Amino acid sequence: QVQLVESGGGLVQAGGSLSLSCAASGRTFSNYAMGWFRQAPGKERKFVATISQSGAIIYYAESVKGRFTISRDNAKNTVYLQMNSLEPEDTAVYYCAAGRVGPLYTDSRINYWGQGTQVTVSS
Repeated sequence: QVQLVESGGGLVQAGGSLSLSCAASGRTFSNYAMGWFRQAPGKERKFVATISQSGAIIYYAESVKGRFTISRDNAKNTVYLQMNSLEPEDTAVYYCAAGRVGPLYTDSRINYWGQGTQVTVSS
């Protein structure tokens, strides 16, 4: 089992920044590719970003490319999502995810989910 706990969500004005963290416990963190997904009200959960076990391979959704940065610290068992130039369209519950086989583009590759953290961007 891997437990994932997100933090760092909140309310921010458009153009602002937020930094999300996801702390993992349980199995060996460095064995897992990590990812962030988000779900806006009334919509399906969608891929945001993913990072490989070593951190060497990273992919982003087109909608966040150039604005969001995913990173990980295997010594701290933590994955991060730095979000800049936030837009109202970024409003969603953000979920941290772990999977043994990356990249974590889709739900089918996810072994573990966090509980989610709300990000609200006001216009």
